[in-house]
Amino acid sequence: MSGFEHYDRELKDLDNEIHRYAAVCGVNLANRHEIEACLRNHHDSWAEDKARESLQGLLVLRIKLETEMIALGFSPPPLVPSSPAQ
Repeated sequence: MSGFEHYDRELKDLDNEIHRYAAVCGVNLANRHEIEACLRNHHDSWAEDKARESLQGLLVLRIKLETEMIALGFSPPPLVPSSPAQ
């Protein structure tokens, strides 16, 4: 990655793309099981489903960015902010 001074901007841009592709693919980012299924399950027909393939790649990239941030002592914000208790 490009260095710690750019983490906030990189995460914001990356999260915006993840949210956009998740909406297109019908993946609920608040549901961990749906995210894990997207990362784990690769389908042969995904060559025709570029949005889901892109979402999978973006999620992997975010995990790598989070890992790098944690290794440097930063706390990455959650992909989906917690909703206030009602």
